[in-house]
Amino acid sequence: MYKKILVTGGAGFIGTNFLLYMVPRYPETTFINLDKLTYAADLENLKEVSKRQNYFFIWGDISNYETITRVIKEGVEAVVNFAAESHVAKSITSPSEFITTNVKGCFNLLEAAREFKIRKFLQVSTAAVYGTPAVKEGPFTELSPLEPSNPYSASKAAADCLVRAYTWSYGLNANIMRSANNYGPYQHWEKFIPAVISNALQDKPVSIQGKGQRVRDWLFVEDHCRALELALLRGRRGRVYNISAEEERADLELAGSILHILGRSSSLLNFVDDCSGDDQRYALQAGLIQRELGWQPQSVLEVALQKTVEWYVQRFGNRLGAET
Repeated sequence: MYKKILVTGGAGFIGTNFLLYMVPRYPETTFINLDKLTYAADLENLKEVSKRQNYFFIWGDISNYETITRVIKEGVEAVVNFAAESHVAKSITSPSEFITTNVKGCFNLLEAAREFKIRKFLQVSTAAVYGTPAVKEGPFTELSPLEPSNPYSASKAAADCLVRAYTWSYGLNANIMRSANNYGPYQHWEKFIPAVISNALQDKPVSIQGKGQRVRDWLFVEDHCRALELALLRGRRGRVYNISAEEERADLELAGSILHILGRSSSLLNFVDDCSGDDQRYALQAGLIQRELGWQPQSVLEVALQKTVEWYVQRFGNRLGAET
């Protein structure tokens, strides 16, 4: 394992889970969490590791090159880039923020990685870069074309292309990690599963886009973290790895499962207009990471969803709405 790892966006949902998983697991490795603490970040979620000697937090923005170089030049050997704007609807109304963070920020990290000869670079990407598969089309593979449908997915696709370019032009040891939709603890309330839980606990309407037939491929966040760990240790230079448990669910079905777990009535379901530019289906095939790195999902949606709902209820209870 590397002596010092820079984790950007480590106070967000997946970054937080990654640090909670990795910091105690590798006490000889120093983890630096660089985050500008937007509305979707919360350092309170990292209290469990905040006092460990191998964890440090630095406030900073990856769109500022001087900030990045000041951190990386102090012996950083690997970079894991979680930092991103990720809300599709927001990307449609305010695309410039997504270009600044997701594209320029990634470019800055790559330039610093090149300048200081970083040994490993992980770009945490998304299934959204592939767009929406046709109704009869199978899951996307790593060789599927990039066909982003909105400014968010376009900015992530652009960042992926930059990572690929730096791999082949400069020899950077990089991997691009494209995961299915994550769920689990510490996710912001704007996302689908926490929003359903929050509204249901308050007996508020649960918004479902269109007829509820939008399909997402769901992955428990700790399974994602284990995939990132394996890529850090053994990922082949230049590889793109899809990460998926291959558990597709329509929004209506998933919301219904959450309401059932909470003992709430389906009458709370409220159908609203589709979000323009949002993909209607995500589906990934994860055979490559299974064959090359031996990764397998350890969580089943029906079980992990129950645990996820119970976690939110236990942590926030009737105060859920106050956190939005």
